[in-house]
Amino acid sequence: MESKIFLSVQLKIKALLLLIPIWFSISAFAQESVQQEPVQQESVRQAPVQQESASAYKSENVIYCGGNQNLQFGATLTVPSGKIGSPAVIFVSGTGKQDRDGTMGKDYKMFLTIADHLSRLGIATLRIDDRGVGETSGIYEESTTGDFAEDILAAIQFLKTRKEVDPSKIGLIGHSEGGAVASIAASKSKDVAFIVSIAGLAMNGLDALITQNADIVNAANIPDHDKKRSNEINELMFRTVYENADSDSLGVILNETYNSWKKKDDEFFKTLNKEFDHFRFPVYSYVNQAQSAWYRFFIKYDPADYLSKIHIPILALNGDKDLMVACRENLYNWVKYSNMGANYDVKIVVLPGLNHLFQEPGTETSEVQGQPKDQPQAEKRFSPVALEIISEWIQRL
Repeated sequence: MESKIFLSVQLKIKALLLLIPIWFSISAFAQESVQQEPVQQESVRQAPVQQESASAYKSENVIYCGGNQNLQFGATLTVPSGKIGSPAVIFVSGTGKQDRDGTMGKDYKMFLTIADHLSRLGIATLRIDDRGVGETSGIYEESTTGDFAEDILAAIQFLKTRKEVDPSKIGLIGHSEGGAVASIAASKSKDVAFIVSIAGLAMNGLDALITQNADIVNAANIPDHDKKRSNEINELMFRTVYENADSDSLGVILNETYNSWKKKDDEFFKTLNKEFDHFRFPVYSYVNQAQSAWYRFFIKYDPADYLSKIHIPILALNGDKDLMVACRENLYNWVKYSNMGANYDVKIVVLPGLNHLFQEPGTETSEVQGQPKDQPQAEKRFSPVALEIISEWIQRL
């Protein structure tokens, strides 16, 4: 998914898993303290998965239909060899059309890596092509987070038909926006036995947009005055969409809001005594994006509405270098909103040094530009420590 960000210079950015990859913004956010000891990453090492095992488990390409639009879904099912009634997980992808392997960039296949690890330990897995990708039908661009939850419910119904799977032990592993999708699905179905959130969203849509963009801006090498301007227009536009998400006149309202701000911003720029102004807000693109069904749903999304209805074990992990889904704020909310519904079976884990894709320092794919960092000898891999935490937790259920 690509977007254009206009700051002191114009940059074309490929945003791998931005909750909504738009224009930079900064906002103060009151951080609640999450009382969780960081996990020290030691000695556990695992090479990236190059191909699936032919002995520890069986891999099958499957096609099934279902969901609120009776779509066709293409997926890969892995089941431990020679076993029936195994626990199972369904992978739930984040924002942006993704294939079943969770391929990021050129060769980082996050879901394939996790699936291989779990399958070798006796846990069945189902990883699915997103709408409009591979063998799955549907139009991704016309779908909402709520629609994606219906897709996961269809996947659960499919797994319940397989003798290799224990229907009472089907869980969800959601990444990024996939955490929100998993929450919605679990709130609607008693067939979900557990949730694993890997950098999963547990903030409301508006706060998530503000916080995410703030974190990206704070990490950017741009002048302070452009950070200030970006902060003003982005937060103003975000809040305008939030307040008018159900309006048929949203596009008109956003254009009027921008034009009013632009007059004030022009006066501000004059006070800087600079010859050229390279700051641009691509209002046309943003207004079109903000009027989409996905955006209107997402900005009004409130995790409390769903997590408070869930009474199953939850494991939530985040890397503390995540720029896409703020680590401590989201982990705190997984606990807070689950507790609202008297669910206290929630474990949170802070993983030092990991980014949004759960990569270790020196191995990461750039979260903003989506390209490998200049370390040709480093292997891009999903954290082995995170793999061990996830698999051990599932096995203890």
